[in-house]
Amino acid sequence: MRLHSLQHVPFEDLAHIEMWAQDKSHSISRTLLFNNDPFPQVSEFDWLIILGGPMNIYEEKEYPWLKREKKFIAEAIAQQKVVLGICLGAQLVADVLGGKVSKNPYKEIGWYPVRLTPEAKNSAIFRPLPAQFIAFHWHGDTFSIPPGGIRIAESEGCPNQAFEYKGRVIGLQFHLESSLESIQRLIQNCGDELGDGKYIQRAEEMLGQQGNLRGIKRIMTLLLDHWEKKFGENFS
Repeated sequence: MRLHSLQHVPFEDLAHIEMWAQDKSHSISRTLLFNNDPFPQVSEFDWLIILGGPMNIYEEKEYPWLKREKKFIAEAIAQQKVVLGICLGAQLVADVLGGKVSKNPYKEIGWYPVRLTPEAKNSAIFRPLPAQFIAFHWHGDTFSIPPGGIRIAESEGCPNQAFEYKGRVIGLQFHLESSLESIQRLIQNCGDELGDGKYIQRAEEMLGQQGNLRGIKRIMTLLLDHWEKKFGENFS
């Protein structure tokens, strides 16, 4: 299988998804948008992974590649590629599919529970996951569920935590891919966001919950394994 990632900033990468792909002997290619890398042909990959970043999806003047990125995501979806959007990536996918991105009532930064919705029981991808689990969060914006999408998960501070679209497209507002190193890089590069807030943990509190890393890695692997099984015949 050929994975391609869209990476918006140097400090938010595939993290544990890369380890999963390596264990499966899948190939990985990347577009580093902060380097103005060109986009590949959609025929050159099977799975598109759109990563996070601190920018807003509407900041096209400051980040001109956002406009091109949205067209690229739309093309990948139209050509029935498997698409996973994480945090900013999920917001971009929601926007491309006709949803809206706006400020969430609360910033969520740290380790907080996520609950699956009743609709998740009908999903071959999410059904095997626990009904509730702890995920890592770092976001101030949120997405609406796009037309044709199914709301899959929620949290106390954010009602739209995940959606699925036609089985092949998933948006996750939360992070399952995070490693200790990627969290440390977020704190280093975005630590100015760690003010007071109902759902904002301090750096030492986040780093003190390293046991949660095993949990999100296990859940991420479960999700990716079932997704691969569902569409495995289409991978080369």
